[in-house]
Amino acid sequence: MIHETAKIGKNVVFGEHVVIEENVMIGDDVEIGHHAVIKKNTQIGDRVKIGDLAVLGKAASSNKKMARKPKKKGAPLKIEADAVIGSNVVIYRAVLLDQGVFVGDMASIRENVTVGKESIIGRNAMVENNTTIGSRVTIQTGCYITADMEIEDEVFIGPRCSTSNDKYMGMGNYPYQGPVIKRGAKIGNNATLLPAVVIGEQAVIGAGAVITKDIPAGKTAVGNPGRVVK
Repeated sequence: MIHETAKIGKNVVFGEHVVIEENVMIGDDVEIGHHAVIKKNTQIGDRVKIGDLAVLGKAASSNKKMARKPKKKGAPLKIEADAVIGSNVVIYRAVLLDQGVFVGDMASIRENVTVGKESIIGRNAMVENNTTIGSRVTIQTGCYITADMEIEDEVFIGPRCSTSNDKYMGMGNYPYQGPVIKRGAKIGNNATLLPAVVIGEQAVIGAGAVITKDIPAGKTAVGNPGRVVK
């Protein structure tokens, strides 16, 4: 189903049972897989590839218990040219994916997120809301990227890394602050970054480390709790 108000470019290839809602804009040479759903007002650049069963431009929702209530109206999802979106991916409104971004199968990206050029969001990764990801960043399989986080350019995050933004674990009305990972830092498999820690430029965090405090630029930290070893 393609809504009559949608604007479709040249040489677009549609799979079976694709849904295109109102005011969607799709560039030239785009490929859209079977059963993909593109929600209203979404903008898709040239040569983007979209996998089967992807849902793009989903509106945020909540219940009474959740502290944060989504805005009723947000900016549309915008995907720039040459991006690749895997199968079963869910991307919310108010997200910007810059040119050449890759999003692996079953990943999800919440609202108010920006992902810079040529970055990789790995298979089954989760990126929460209000987070900024720079250019040429690699976030590998199964990572949990919390809300209110900043990841600068050329950062590497290994599989199953976990991050947190609430040191009170929901016990009070306190501000949220996710970790900040500075340019070129490397985070090993299964590392845990606790709220508000700053990982300095070119720092290295070992596999399985639990980081409870800032790590200076160029240093290596390992262990639980994380400690600088060189």
